[in-house]
Amino acid sequence: MKSIHLIDQLTIFTRYPKPGQTKTRLIGALGKDGAAALQKELTEKTVQEIDQLVQTTTYEPVIYFEGGGLAAMQSWLGQDRQYKPQGTGDLGEKLKRAFGDAFNAGAQRVVTIGCDCPGLSKEHISRAFDALYFNELVLGPATDGGYYLIGIKRPLDELFENIPWGSDRVFETTFSLAQQLGLSTEILEELHDVDRPEDLKHLDHNTSP
Repeated sequence: MKSIHLIDQLTIFTRYPKPGQTKTRLIGALGKDGAAALQKELTEKTVQEIDQLVQTTTYEPVIYFEGGGLAAMQSWLGQDRQYKPQGTGDLGEKLKRAFGDAFNAGAQRVVTIGCDCPGLSKEHISRAFDALYFNELVLGPATDGGYYLIGIKRPLDELFENIPWGSDRVFETTFSLAQQLGLSTEILEELHDVDRPEDLKHLDHNTSP
Protein backbone atom coordinates (compact mmCIF):
# COMPACT_ATOMS: atom_id res chain seq x y z
CA MET A 1 0.00 0.00 0.00
CA LYS A 2 1.40 3.39 -0.98
CA SER A 3 2.20 5.60 2.01
CA ILE A 4 0.67 9.06 2.14
CA HIS A 5 2.93 12.00 2.86
CA LEU A 6 1.07 14.42 5.09
CA ILE A 7 2.23 17.99 4.75
CA ASP A 8 2.20 20.83 7.24
CA GLN A 9 2.98 23.85 5.08
CA LEU A 10 4.29 27.14 6.38
CA THR A 11 3.68 29.88 3.81
CA ILE A 12 5.73 33.07 4.06
CA PHE A 13 4.57 36.23 2.27
CA THR A 14 7.29 38.78 1.53
CA ARG A 15 8.48 41.28 -1.05
CA TYR A 16 11.88 41.67 -2.66
CA PRO A 17 13.53 44.70 -0.99
CA LYS A 18 13.92 47.00 -3.99
CA PRO A 19 14.17 50.66 -2.95
CA GLY A 20 11.04 52.60 -3.78
CA GLN A 21 8.88 49.51 -4.17
CA THR A 22 8.70 48.16 -0.65
CA LYS A 23 7.61 49.58 2.71
CA THR A 24 6.36 52.60 0.79
CA ARG A 25 4.54 54.03 3.81
CA LEU A 26 7.90 54.30 5.57
CA ILE A 27 9.75 56.08 2.77
CA GLY A 28 8.89 59.49 4.22
CA ALA A 29 10.56 58.54 7.51
CA LEU A 30 13.41 56.33 6.31
CA GLY A 31 13.94 57.18 2.65
CA LYS A 32 13.69 54.64 -0.15
CA ASP A 33 16.91 52.85 0.77
CA GLY A 34 16.12 52.81 4.47
CA ALA A 35 12.62 51.41 3.92
CA ALA A 36 14.02 48.68 1.66
CA ALA A 37 16.73 47.88 4.21
CA LEU A 38 14.11 47.46 6.90
CA GLN A 39 12.08 45.14 4.67
CA LYS A 40 15.25 43.11 4.09
CA GLU A 41 16.07 42.87 7.79
CA LEU A 42 12.54 41.96 8.87
CA THR A 43 12.32 39.22 6.25
CA GLU A 44 15.73 37.82 7.15
CA LYS A 45 14.80 37.78 10.85
CA THR A 46 11.60 35.87 10.04
CA VAL A 47 13.45 33.40 7.81
CA GLN A 48 16.02 32.85 10.56
CA GLU A 49 13.23 31.89 12.97
CA ILE A 50 11.83 29.51 10.36
CA ASP A 51 15.21 27.91 9.70
CA GLN A 52 15.52 27.14 13.41
CA LEU A 53 11.98 25.79 13.50
CA VAL A 54 12.31 23.38 10.59
CA GLN A 55 15.33 21.73 12.19
CA THR A 56 13.03 20.12 14.77
CA THR A 57 9.72 19.85 12.86
CA THR A 58 8.35 18.54 9.57
CA TYR A 59 6.89 21.90 8.52
CA GLU A 60 7.56 22.66 4.86
CA PRO A 61 8.23 26.37 4.25
CA VAL A 62 7.30 28.00 0.95
CA ILE A 63 8.16 31.64 0.26
CA TYR A 64 5.57 33.54 -1.78
CA PHE A 65 7.26 36.64 -3.13
CA GLU A 66 6.37 39.86 -4.87
CA GLY A 67 8.91 41.63 -7.08
CA GLY A 68 12.50 40.80 -7.87
CA GLY A 69 11.95 37.53 -9.70
CA LEU A 70 13.04 34.01 -8.79
CA ALA A 71 16.76 34.52 -9.46
CA ALA A 72 16.84 37.62 -7.27
CA MET A 73 15.03 35.82 -4.44
CA GLN A 74 17.41 32.85 -4.63
CA SER A 75 20.42 35.15 -4.62
CA TRP A 76 19.03 36.92 -1.56
CA LEU A 77 17.66 34.11 0.62
CA GLY A 78 19.32 31.04 -0.89
CA GLN A 79 18.65 28.51 -3.62
CA ASP A 80 17.66 25.65 -1.33
CA ARG A 81 14.18 26.97 -0.66
CA GLN A 82 10.78 26.71 -2.29
CA TYR A 83 9.65 29.94 -3.96
CA LYS A 84 6.43 30.88 -5.68
CA PRO A 85 5.26 34.25 -7.03
CA GLN A 86 2.27 35.75 -5.23
CA GLY A 87 0.60 36.48 -8.55
CA THR A 88 -2.03 39.06 -9.39
CA GLY A 89 -4.95 40.46 -7.44
CA ASP A 90 -5.44 41.90 -3.99
CA LEU A 91 -4.14 40.28 -0.81
CA GLY A 92 -7.27 38.15 -0.48
CA GLU A 93 -6.83 36.66 -3.93
CA LYS A 94 -3.16 36.01 -3.26
CA LEU A 95 -3.96 34.28 0.03
CA LYS A 96 -6.68 32.16 -1.57
CA ARG A 97 -4.23 31.13 -4.29
CA ALA A 98 -1.48 30.23 -1.83
CA PHE A 99 -3.77 28.21 0.44
CA GLY A 100 -5.27 26.50 -2.61
CA ASP A 101 -1.82 25.54 -3.86
CA ALA A 102 -0.97 24.02 -0.49
CA PHE A 103 -4.17 21.99 -0.13
CA ASN A 104 -3.96 20.82 -3.74
CA ALA A 105 -0.44 19.57 -2.95
CA GLY A 106 -1.80 17.49 -0.07
CA ALA A 107 -1.28 19.79 2.88
CA GLN A 108 -3.22 18.95 6.04
CA ARG A 109 -2.47 22.11 8.01
CA VAL A 110 -1.39 25.40 6.46
CA VAL A 111 -0.14 28.44 8.34
CA THR A 112 0.64 31.68 6.51
CA ILE A 113 2.69 34.52 7.96
CA GLY A 114 3.95 37.89 6.84
CA CYS A 115 7.39 39.39 7.45
CA ASP A 116 6.32 42.71 9.00
CA CYS A 117 6.30 41.60 12.60
CA PRO A 118 9.64 41.71 14.50
CA GLY A 119 8.09 39.99 17.52
CA LEU A 120 7.02 36.89 15.58
CA SER A 121 8.93 33.86 16.86
CA LYS A 122 9.14 30.18 16.06
CA GLU A 123 7.09 29.56 19.20
CA HIS A 124 4.16 31.54 17.76
CA ILE A 125 4.33 29.46 14.57
CA SER A 126 4.49 26.16 16.45
CA ARG A 127 1.55 27.17 18.61
CA ALA A 128 -0.43 28.00 15.46
CA PHE A 129 0.14 24.56 13.99
CA ASP A 130 -0.74 22.92 17.31
CA ALA A 131 -3.95 24.98 17.46
CA LEU A 132 -5.06 23.46 14.15
CA TYR A 133 -5.21 20.02 15.76
CA PHE A 134 -8.24 21.25 17.71
CA ASN A 135 -9.51 24.24 15.74
CA GLU A 136 -10.46 25.04 12.16
CA LEU A 137 -8.84 28.47 12.21
CA VAL A 138 -6.02 30.21 14.02
CA LEU A 139 -5.38 33.95 13.84
CA GLY A 140 -2.54 36.13 15.08
CA PRO A 141 -3.89 39.68 15.50
CA ALA A 142 -1.71 42.71 14.91
CA THR A 143 -2.09 45.90 16.90
CA ASP A 144 -2.88 47.85 13.72
CA GLY A 145 -6.09 45.88 13.21
CA GLY A 146 -4.71 43.38 10.73
CA TYR A 147 -3.27 39.94 11.35
CA TYR A 148 0.30 38.65 11.14
CA LEU A 149 -0.68 34.97 10.91
CA ILE A 150 -3.59 32.89 9.67
CA GLY A 151 -3.87 29.12 9.62
CA ILE A 152 -6.55 26.72 8.38
CA LYS A 153 -6.80 23.00 7.64
CA ARG A 154 -9.23 23.07 4.72
CA PRO A 155 -10.06 25.58 1.97
CA LEU A 156 -12.03 28.51 3.40
CA ASP A 157 -12.11 31.04 0.56
CA GLU A 158 -14.84 33.02 2.29
CA LEU A 159 -12.30 34.27 4.83
CA PHE A 160 -10.49 36.22 2.10
CA GLU A 161 -13.44 37.78 0.32
CA ASN A 162 -14.87 41.27 0.95
CA ILE A 163 -12.15 42.08 3.49
CA PRO A 164 -11.12 45.76 3.78
CA TRP A 165 -7.43 45.02 3.16
CA GLY A 166 -5.07 47.72 4.38
CA SER A 167 -7.55 49.02 6.92
CA ASP A 168 -7.71 48.62 10.71
CA ARG A 169 -10.70 46.25 10.36
CA VAL A 170 -9.03 43.25 8.71
CA PHE A 171 -8.82 41.12 11.84
CA GLU A 172 -12.23 42.21 13.13
CA THR A 173 -13.92 41.45 9.79
CA THR A 174 -12.16 38.10 9.41
CA PHE A 175 -13.03 37.00 12.93
CA SER A 176 -16.64 38.06 12.41
CA LEU A 177 -16.78 35.96 9.24
CA ALA A 178 -15.35 33.00 11.12
CA GLN A 179 -18.08 33.31 13.73
CA GLN A 180 -20.75 33.50 11.02
CA LEU A 181 -19.31 30.33 9.48
CA GLY A 182 -19.26 28.60 12.85
CA LEU A 183 -15.52 27.99 12.76
CA SER A 184 -13.72 26.98 15.93
CA THR A 185 -10.98 29.57 16.26
CA GLU A 186 -7.90 30.13 18.40
CA ILE A 187 -6.51 33.64 18.77
CA LEU A 188 -2.79 34.02 19.37
CA GLU A 189 -0.96 36.80 21.19
CA GLU A 190 -1.35 40.26 19.69
CA LEU A 191 1.88 41.55 18.13
CA HIS A 192 3.08 44.76 16.50
CA ASP A 193 3.47 45.09 12.73
CA VAL A 194 5.92 47.66 11.38
CA ASP A 195 4.30 49.32 8.39
CA ARG A 196 4.00 53.01 9.26
CA PRO A 197 6.30 55.64 10.81
CA GLU A 198 4.54 55.39 14.17
CA ASP A 199 5.33 51.66 14.22
CA LEU A 200 9.10 52.16 14.17
CA LYS A 201 9.17 52.41 17.97
CA HIS A 202 8.28 48.71 18.10
CA LEU A 203 11.54 47.63 16.49
CA ASP A 204 13.75 45.78 18.93
CA HIS A 205 17.43 46.63 19.41
CA ASN A 206 18.46 43.84 17.03
CA THR A 207 16.50 45.29 14.10
CA SER A 208 17.39 48.71 12.78
CA PRO A 209 16.48 50.52 9.56
